[in-house]
Amino acid sequence: MTESFSDGRRAFLIGAGASAAGALLLPGCAASSVGPSTGLSTGASSGAGPAGTALADLRTPYKYGKFVLSGSGVPGTFDEKAVDCPFLFSANGRFYMSYVGFDGVGYQTGLAESNDLVNWTRTALILPRDPNDPVTRYNIAMASILRENALESPGRLIKVNGRYLGAWHAYPSPGYEEGPAVIGLAWSDDLINWERTEPILRAEDGAEWERGGLYKAYLIREGDTYYLFYNAKTTGRPWTEQTGLATSTDLKTWTRHPASPLIRNGPPGSWDDRFASDPAVYKHGDRWAMYYFGLSSDGKARDLLAVGDTLTNFTKVPEVLIDAGPEGTVDDAYAHKPSLIHNDGMLYHYYCAVYGDYPNDVRGISVARSHPW
Repeated sequence: MTESFSDGRRAFLIGAGASAAGALLLPGCAASSVGPSTGLSTGASSGAGPAGTALADLRTPYKYGKFVLSGSGVPGTFDEKAVDCPFLFSANGRFYMSYVGFDGVGYQTGLAESNDLVNWTRTALILPRDPNDPVTRYNIAMASILRENALESPGRLIKVNGRYLGAWHAYPSPGYEEGPAVIGLAWSDDLINWERTEPILRAEDGAEWERGGLYKAYLIREGDTYYLFYNAKTTGRPWTEQTGLATSTDLKTWTRHPASPLIRNGPPGSWDDRFASDPAVYKHGDRWAMYYFGLSSDGKARDLLAVGDTLTNFTKVPEVLIDAGPEGTVDDAYAHKPSLIHNDGMLYHYYCAVYGDYPNDVRGISVARSHPW
């Protein structure tokens, strides 16, 4: 299928198949389903995943079923048209969500806050584009801020030399994710005002799988090493996206890991045969859980999971964590781009929900959790 860039990643594929999701419980917790062409059951089971991982602790089957944040609709605001790419954390005794806003020109980054993880108030535009800067003149999207690694945590931020540290990516052209993006870092004293660095990763310096452009960066620190997970695409159209890793001990020199891409596209017809993207990595006990989204050739995007004993070796879990919903629901097109946070004994799984048909689709942020609403 031939597709232009503008209707490529945003609209993904207009697939021939339809999602097999049922009501507001995802496959794997309430009903049995089979991933496209995998033959692997995702039926109800609270047993173990790869190497004994307890999947019940990682699931969030109960969808809220509505947006918790959507485009403002206010002309001239940075998030007028849509919101995207949630990142959840806590600081100063409150919950926060950084998110990307789209105004018809490009991405900028905002902040919202909440007391209950459901009702959100916009706080500020925290990372605006700079029309005088060739890197960020149209876009800048901060997709993660350094926080504690534990999945069973409220995501408290970690300071480096007394400051908050975030990772951003920026596309060089106007439009929705137009052109090969670069990745950089940013620093803040107050979460509102950020100073960005020069790019630390560029597509042209990478391997063939990432030569077409970089996407979301997810930053963690383990021991004395910083790990920057990111997805990237091949050149040409249609392209594929996979997830890789770069590491650093000083935040200045970054080395792409030779095992990249760590999360590769599945075989034809699988949930991630087109994209294996937008990693979010958490520690669960002595293991690691990478939540990511897959785009299948059926045209649907779904949040998936891989687990590993180390940060460089992950095994995919053969089930869907958050599936696209039935027609007429808030996520009937895509349920993707995960970010998780724990509170009051419950795991909350935020994601970008999209409904309707491109170019009239509606994009916002929704949530599912581990316990019924």
